[in-house]
Amino acid sequence: MFQKTLVWLFISLNTIVFAQKTYQVKGVVLDAITHQPLEGVYIIGDNLHAVTSVTGEFSINGVLEGTYNFKISHISCKHKDITVIVGPDMPLIKILLDESDNKLDEIQLVGKTKKRIIKETPTVTELVSKDFLVKNRENSLMQTLSKIPGVSTIKIGSGQSKPVIRGLGFNRVVVVQNGVKHEAQQWGSDHGLEIDQYGIENIKIIKGAASLVYGSDAIAGVVDIEPNKVPLENSFKGEVNLLAESNNDLLGISLGLQKRKEKLFYRTRLTFRDYADYKVPTEKINYDNYIFTLHDHNLRNTAGTEANANFSVGYISNNVISETFISNVYAKNGFFANAHGLEVRISSIDYDASNRDIDLPYHTVNHFKVINNTSIIFNNHTLLFDIGFQNNKREEYTEPTSHGYMPKPSNTKERDFHKKTFSLNIKDTFKPNGNHIIVAGINTEYQDNNIAGWGFLIPAYNRFTIGGFAFDTFKINSDFHLLAGIRYDYGVIESKAYNDWFQSSVDNEDGSTSLIYLQRSQNKTLDFGNISASVGISYINNKTTYKANIGKSFRMPLANELASNGVNYHMYRYEKGNINLEPEESYQLDLDISHQFKNSSIGVSPFANYFENYIYLNPTSNYFQTQQIYEYTQAKVVRFGGELRATTTIFENLQLNASTEYVYSRQTSGPKKDFTLPFSPPFSTLLSANYQFNDFRFLKEPQISADFRITADQNEIVPPEEVTSGYQVLNMSFLATIAAFNKSTPLQLKLKLNNVFDTKYYNHTSFYRLIDVPEAGRNISIALTQTF
Repeated sequence: MFQKTLVWLFISLNTIVFAQKTYQVKGVVLDAITHQPLEGVYIIGDNLHAVTSVTGEFSINGVLEGTYNFKISHISCKHKDITVIVGPDMPLIKILLDESDNKLDEIQLVGKTKKRIIKETPTVTELVSKDFLVKNRENSLMQTLSKIPGVSTIKIGSGQSKPVIRGLGFNRVVVVQNGVKHEAQQWGSDHGLEIDQYGIENIKIIKGAASLVYGSDAIAGVVDIEPNKVPLENSFKGEVNLLAESNNDLLGISLGLQKRKEKLFYRTRLTFRDYADYKVPTEKINYDNYIFTLHDHNLRNTAGTEANANFSVGYISNNVISETFISNVYAKNGFFANAHGLEVRISSIDYDASNRDIDLPYHTVNHFKVINNTSIIFNNHTLLFDIGFQNNKREEYTEPTSHGYMPKPSNTKERDFHKKTFSLNIKDTFKPNGNHIIVAGINTEYQDNNIAGWGFLIPAYNRFTIGGFAFDTFKINSDFHLLAGIRYDYGVIESKAYNDWFQSSVDNEDGSTSLIYLQRSQNKTLDFGNISASVGISYINNKTTYKANIGKSFRMPLANELASNGVNYHMYRYEKGNINLEPEESYQLDLDISHQFKNSSIGVSPFANYFENYIYLNPTSNYFQTQQIYEYTQAKVVRFGGELRATTTIFENLQLNASTEYVYSRQTSGPKKDFTLPFSPPFSTLLSANYQFNDFRFLKEPQISADFRITADQNEIVPPEEVTSGYQVLNMSFLATIAAFNKSTPLQLKLKLNNVFDTKYYNHTSFYRLIDVPEAGRNISIALTQTF
């Protein structure tokens, strides 16, 4: 009897304990478009409530098991009702809110979304979300972003590319990562961007001059890779990405992890990719009147490998957020053998023995980066400090061959570029009252550039720049904003002397000849200073947004423009700098008008641009040791153009998008007067459609997309450029999720078919287009992403 009583008592106590067990409801609220966290969102249920923090997080403690209804409300978003089943193993709740269609009055401006802030900013800005990056991911970050109207790339093979905004690239476009300007060898047309595109959540693209905040090199625009949002409190999250492609037999994997306690957090990512020679839809290539036959359509020696690693650790409190990033990006890529001069004709290397070998010529690049971002909030001020160190080392290897008077070198290292960069940005955002937001700051940077190898192109140099700026955003009323600012930059560049390691024969005035070590560059110190300024307005009239911005910006000349003096075998030409170059000065007008209908939107972004002294590389009629000499010179340039974009939802599951971009450039002075600029992109239109099907068996949210690019002929060229014919290319993709391992975090599947009809075409802004190499042929890729 006693034992039965104990059993009964044990069961009763357990019943009471389990009946009283409570749970914690945790979640995060994000903007549906930008996926940025929303602060001040109310989560209200029956005797339950919470408000989201600055990171968008909320938690409700002591909730009994059961089903609950919550109303989600935010002053600038549409209300939302959700149902939550509370019990064991509850997943984290993720809530996406759409921006409200209703006009906000003054008291509601406290809770602006990032989309609203962009509308109020006069600059022409595009926000690129993680969802866009995942759906449109290509072989490099800039190829992924080329679907944005006005953005294109200078492509170098299958895995490298440089950003171009409205026809301008190289050092006229600034790439910023985690608050610090990315500094590598961006001056070279054959140098890619050393940034791992996996793990990026948000990118801000500014079209047009942005020198006011970002400094002199942002004369054409900015690609700002913003820091990822802070992880949720007491959370752990991971992601695995797998990728395979058919065209170049690519295999890739990327693993990302992040964890946060209460105030401390960390994140890390490892990425590895290996690929073979890529295929082009042609069997022969005509370069410099020499015909190369391709084996099995492979562009020989374009294989490569990449290994990237990054880690960050951070701290967050009520008034301080600080995060330190450490990253290392390594790549080894072959150069298309037939493009590196014509010596391949006598090479003993069997380039067709394997499509995965990386033979000579090739290059290696290693980019190491340490950055700290710290923001401090006190009173009406937000102080932001960005401190960065970058170490970029790029080496080029080729078969040693004698050129001119140069004897055959004893090793294969042709060039070695080594750049160390130290950066410091300080910015204060001050709100004296409800109508003004004043931002003031300082940017400073020091570069130490060294060279090695037996081939000379640019000298070693040091570069120091410092700039101070201030601007005020004045709220005339809740829908009318004025921005005005000014900046002054000062820079010093110190190039170093260099003499050939071999003797060359020169003619003396008396008719005799001498053997001397030619001096390619001399010790020279130059300094530059100039003012940038900008004034803009933004007006929101119900569902129409108007923007206008006018400004002056400038760019300091680079070491290659001032002091290059050697053969560039990638282009088979002799490049010569001009020590008398003046800084570029640009005047630009940017407009933007966008309108939101019920189920569609339309926008237009025209611009006009005038360069007082644009710097470019001009081919001359002179030769040096059989190589045509190209000299850097300056000219007045007029540019105008813009983008037109539209999107509509025909019915619930079908969305159509269209965008058109056009750039006109004309030199109005100089040796190439009445010609355009090199690498000018042609008129182009992108049509896309996306249809989402109903769930089918194990496939959840299946959708199919199609992109059709229509590009016109480019007859506007600068000799010795050649006319590029227009083309049409179709790309298709299929996306779905599969509940393979966990229903709350399903496996994401993406199948992609690029260049569906294996079209042979030439991209006018491709590096290899200059040597008769078409774009890659048909490519099938499969990408799998599993979060946990």
